[in-house]
Amino acid sequence: MTAFIVLLIVPVLNGFPIPRTRTTFTAESTVKYLPVRSSGCGYQPRQYGKLYGTLSSSDRSVSSLDDGATATNEATNVNVTEIEEEIQQEQEAVSQQIEQEKEELQAAVKEVKDAVVEVSQSAKNLGGAVISNGPGIFAKFFKLWVSEEMRNDVVRRRKWYISDWTDGFKKKQLVIPAVLFLYFACLAPAVSFGTISSEITNGSIGVAEYLMSSGIAGMLYATFAGQPMAFLAPTGLTLAFISGLFRFCSLRDLPFFPVYSWVGIWSSFFMIILGLSGSSKFIRFCTRFTDEVFNGLLSVNFIYEAVSSLRRNFVRSDPMNLTMPFVALSMALGTFVSTMKVTKIEATKYFNTQVRTAIRNFGPVSIILFFSLLNLLPWFQKFHVPTLVVPDSFQLTGGRNFLVGLKDIPVNIRLLCALPSLLLTCLFFMDQNISVRLVNSPDNKLKKGEAYNVDMVALGGINAILSIFGLPWMCGATVQSMNHVRAMAETHWNEETNKIEIDSVTETRVTGFAIHMMLASTVLLLPVIKQIPIPVVSGVFLFLGRKLMTGNTFFKRITDAFAETKRLPDDHPIRLLGRKKMNAFTGVQVLCLLGLFGFKQIPSITIFFPAMILFLMGIRGFVLPKFFSEEELVALGDPTPT
Repeated sequence: MTAFIVLLIVPVLNGFPIPRTRTTFTAESTVKYLPVRSSGCGYQPRQYGKLYGTLSSSDRSVSSLDDGATATNEATNVNVTEIEEEIQQEQEAVSQQIEQEKEELQAAVKEVKDAVVEVSQSAKNLGGAVISNGPGIFAKFFKLWVSEEMRNDVVRRRKWYISDWTDGFKKKQLVIPAVLFLYFACLAPAVSFGTISSEITNGSIGVAEYLMSSGIAGMLYATFAGQPMAFLAPTGLTLAFISGLFRFCSLRDLPFFPVYSWVGIWSSFFMIILGLSGSSKFIRFCTRFTDEVFNGLLSVNFIYEAVSSLRRNFVRSDPMNLTMPFVALSMALGTFVSTMKVTKIEATKYFNTQVRTAIRNFGPVSIILFFSLLNLLPWFQKFHVPTLVVPDSFQLTGGRNFLVGLKDIPVNIRLLCALPSLLLTCLFFMDQNISVRLVNSPDNKLKKGEAYNVDMVALGGINAILSIFGLPWMCGATVQSMNHVRAMAETHWNEETNKIEIDSVTETRVTGFAIHMMLASTVLLLPVIKQIPIPVVSGVFLFLGRKLMTGNTFFKRITDAFAETKRLPDDHPIRLLGRKKMNAFTGVQVLCLLGLFGFKQIPSITIFFPAMILFLMGIRGFVLPKFFSEEELVALGDPTPT
């Protein structure tokens, strides 16, 4: 044991100095610490040299491995750099190619634009050359630029034209019942006014003409007008003008149809000018005062025609046997009350929403069919209720030609026809714009925008066609238009206001076109139309007249004049201005309404009736401000336009 310890200690004492600090050993540094020759111990330094050689060899191997790894990394880096450079070069090449193609495309577009400009300039020059050879008045007219308002109308509605058709096919659950109901709603005025016109004009314009005119005008308007939700139809005011013109021609021994056609052509010419010049913007000066009186006149006229028809039954019947007049009165009132009930069923608690909607849409049609079938029963026919008077087959009254002889009157008479056409244009301008403005009311929540000037141009073109064929003129129909909007509306019942409110409206041309196509086709079903009792049509007239009163604050103020003040809302004119002030404003409207209606009833001056509508605007613009301040007019809902 002792000898073993000595063997370990002696070499250390002889050759291994003990370091006093921490040393890191490597293969080279280990050599100097190896023991050298020692006489006391038999250690051979060659053994340590061999060990050193082994360590040195290992270190060199490690170094060579490090060098190889470094070389490999460098090679890899070189390859990655080359790949990145290739990708970058490819991207630059693609970018250059895209830029080159873009420049070529821009150059091609520029060439196309230049070509279009060149063609347009050529067409303009050609048009100028053609126009310069025409009459001076037409040259000046066609050289006028279309107004900015007209261009805006075209741009506003052009983007919706396709959807105006496609939207109708997407909402068949609304379109089908609307077409069926509105067909009868449009058929009733056409047949009724046709019957009255036949009596007034001694058979010159009858039911067949009104049916054909309503159908053709409606289809054209649904196709080309700016606002397809508005409808064209015969109106009592237009019929009043036609009757006045017929009496004038009879007194002057002038042929009616040539004069009628030239008056219509001149009026159409003026309407087209008004539309192209953007004059519909001036309708804003027609305030609520005029709107309410005008719509009140339309409503009163519907009711008056219905009552007159029922009154004739009592006049023509045997005083000793008034069964038929009372049966006819019962049918008319039954039609009126039933139609009012079914159209208001959405406000009731009965059934569910789908059933109430179906009853509202199909109810009026069902009522007309019910009373028509009732009149066909053998036990009911003994009352001899009169039915519509229409020919058995389609033919124009008197067997006249379709085209009117425009050259049958002298040139001076043709030119003088422009004078009454100015009055007719005034009537059309007011009636059309007021009707369309009601359709475009914010309460209806239409989204596609208005196009008053496009509508005016379309109406002018349509009436020009009707005039050439001697068919009755058409104009904007407020009642049918509003019924069209309501029929295509999705509604809900507001429990707070206790009113039906519109959620959205399907704005489409499909319904208008389909309804008037059916109306035009009715001339082929005249034997069937003959079975509809006249009292049923009178009931529909009563409904249309009463419906037109809805929403007219003029009639509401008449009834509120008898209401208790504390039961009126805080913003009511009576609370804001007092009962006396409100009644004064309403009284002026009542006087204007009575004056217009009385003026229309005088045969000798009926032709000048449209001028009285301008008289309404004069009263509102110059007379009322002298008695009512602007604050009072605002409280009455009739602010002065700026």
